[in-house]
Amino acid sequence: MTKQGSRFIGGVLLVAGTTIGAGMLAIPVASSFAGFFPSFALLIAIWLFFFATAWILLDVNLSCPNQTNFLSMVEKMLGGRGKIICWVNYLLLLYSLTAAYIAGSAPLFLQAFHAFTGHMLPAWIGPLPLFFLFGIFVYLGTSVVDRVNRLLMFCLIASYVLLVGFLTPHVDISLLRRSDTSSLWLAVPLFFTSYGFHIIIPTLTTYLRHDVKRLRLAIAIGSLLPFLVYALWNLLVLGVVPLNAPNGLADAWMHGESAVASLQATLVSSWIGPVASAFSFFAIVTSFLGVSLSLSDFLADGLKIRGHTWGRELACLLTFIPPLLFVYTYPGGFILALRYAGLFVAVLLCIFPALMAWKLSRYRTLSCRILLIGIIAIAAIVVVQDLASRFG
Repeated sequence: MTKQGSRFIGGVLLVAGTTIGAGMLAIPVASSFAGFFPSFALLIAIWLFFFATAWILLDVNLSCPNQTNFLSMVEKMLGGRGKIICWVNYLLLLYSLTAAYIAGSAPLFLQAFHAFTGHMLPAWIGPLPLFFLFGIFVYLGTSVVDRVNRLLMFCLIASYVLLVGFLTPHVDISLLRRSDTSSLWLAVPLFFTSYGFHIIIPTLTTYLRHDVKRLRLAIAIGSLLPFLVYALWNLLVLGVVPLNAPNGLADAWMHGESAVASLQATLVSSWIGPVASAFSFFAIVTSFLGVSLSLSDFLADGLKIRGHTWGRELACLLTFIPPLLFVYTYPGGFILALRYAGLFVAVLLCIFPALMAWKLSRYRTLSCRILLIGIIAIAAIVVVQDLASRFG
């Protein structure tokens, strides 16, 4: 394989790897009320929507030579005020995701301790192991996280393949037939969270050396792979776990838990339970490492503490303390934190690319203006509707 071909494959995997994360654990829970086929249609629609916003952001990035950072692109195109709003949304997005992963890890650690010792720890201990066991890698820096993450990603892929193999024979077609399109709205913010890869587009542009054709193809294939992974995962869980049974998906939604808990309760198996727990663990930890490292670096740069005495320690404390406080304030906050993240994704990765593209000459045609207005309107409706459903 040529070096250029290797880079292209690397670019595809970069997009796919950034997209697929612990958010997929919540997709079946959010989809359960609407049913498989309506949620499948929604998955397609949101994939196409984010595919369009990614191409728009790529055009913006290509028009900003030497800008390899999302925030610097916003500052150039929208000025200092735009950068401040973007900075705040980016910070809140990373905090929401970190909180979600800490919340999602808590029951896994408690269950593992109980399985090995026969004793049940107090619930307040649950969120701490992820912080103490894996936060140290964030403190040690990017190179250490990279090496650890490669091993964890291999384990994630292996556990996903095993889980697909174990679950397929248990799918009940009748469970897939239920449909309630009026409940689709519950899934929208979580689906938004699960497609957010746009932040790496400036890096991807540099990596593929501004080759527009390869960049567009890498984004297309790299975003299609997560869609296929999500769709299969959704089919398996919705085809195995009933909505309203005890410990079903409705209970998972009510308690803010991932789909894995319902899966384990439905299929009591010496194999499926451990594999499902492993899959959930690897999905959460791989996402946690990448997001918390980004958050730590973001805080270190934004607060100008990189290189200062105790700068790294302070950045790590600021990275983990606010999410831990959120988790203790909202027990079972996995779903809640991911829904909040979806709102910040709508602003950051949909509205901002459209606003920046508005400044480009190639987007001054009527059709392009309509496209940009449509993207901004859809993202704004998602934000307003979700906030209204919470506080209205």
